[in-house]
Amino acid sequence: MSTFEETEERRELRKAVAGLASRYGREWFTEKARSGEKTTELWLDVAKHGYLGVNVGEEYGGGGGGIGDIAAVCEELAAAGCPLLLMVVSPAICGTVIERFGTAEQKQRWLPGIADGTGTMAFAITEPDAGTNTHAITTSATKDGDSYVLNGRKVWISGVDEAENVLVVARMKDSATGRLKPVLFVVPTDAPGFEATVIPMEIVSPEKQFSVFLDDVRLGADAVVGSEDGGLLQLFAGLNPERIMAAAYSLGLARHALDRAVAYAKDRSVFGVPIGTHQAIQHPLAESYMEIESARLMNQKAAALCDAGEDEKAGEAANIAKYCAAEAACRAVDRAVQTHGGAGISSEHGIAGLLVATRASRIAPVTREMVLNYVAMHSLGLPKSY
Repeated sequence: MSTFEETEERRELRKAVAGLASRYGREWFTEKARSGEKTTELWLDVAKHGYLGVNVGEEYGGGGGGIGDIAAVCEELAAAGCPLLLMVVSPAICGTVIERFGTAEQKQRWLPGIADGTGTMAFAITEPDAGTNTHAITTSATKDGDSYVLNGRKVWISGVDEAENVLVVARMKDSATGRLKPVLFVVPTDAPGFEATVIPMEIVSPEKQFSVFLDDVRLGADAVVGSEDGGLLQLFAGLNPERIMAAAYSLGLARHALDRAVAYAKDRSVFGVPIGTHQAIQHPLAESYMEIESARLMNQKAAALCDAGEDEKAGEAANIAKYCAAEAACRAVDRAVQTHGGAGISSEHGIAGLLVATRASRIAPVTREMVLNYVAMHSLGLPKSY
């Protein structure tokens, strides 16, 4: 096998997930989203077959695989028109952080539910006045005896209504230096003082976005994941998987749009020949294919580095993969709409709804501009620009 190809096991995993997702499809997914329903049936079906927790340790009911495996699952679901956004959050970010830094008791308490889909966990880092700047987070944690008290506000938090717990990034004062440091807490969504409000969105998605308010939320000492002094290391352990999963999500949507465009270009005839005969149709679709394949290869590299524990190298590759996948997805959907002509903005063909979904990938979970800043500074050695 070439080192540029996935293992046979990974390819079989993709095939199995694609087969499962095909039983649902884009029309089913869109109907659920438009009617305000959830895609819990698919979520639990994915979990039942062992795909949701494929990256979680076997001792916790998972498959014992790596981030590359859960990324493959995410991509294939999106390629079938059924993107599950919470896969980016629950098994990838939260599952990775807890398995890497949690106590034995914490792992046993939370990982089985993450793996079987019954204990979904959300992730809360973004704040209204901090945005991408994690150093400006103001959500505070104060120690009170054996307890912690959290106060603050988070925004753009996915799937709070589907989660039992939220992994919250707060800041505490270091008793030795007096400096503020990030600390990770698992907060039950039914905790007193925890409130979540839906943010109205234009995107057609079954997963909702929330503003979260923490008003004197009291937690026990066992709510802290990892060390109080772990700092950014523990936080960033979840951000490389986040970017890899975001890339996989975008790549799946890009593949879905391209497949739809190619099928239409073969079937639709104008002036006596299929429109796919013409280079004005062929070339943009061929460009999208090349862009998707290039981004997939970079994401494969990022996942391999992440699974190997090469966090610094994985950081560069994961950021590049996320950037390239988002760009590829936006262009693929735009080209799919153009290929369909007027039909591309109709509800019947279901392409136009992907415009907002893919456009969001240029913003979240990290903006394209911040990725460019990262590469300029860390890869090229240019002065910090922010």
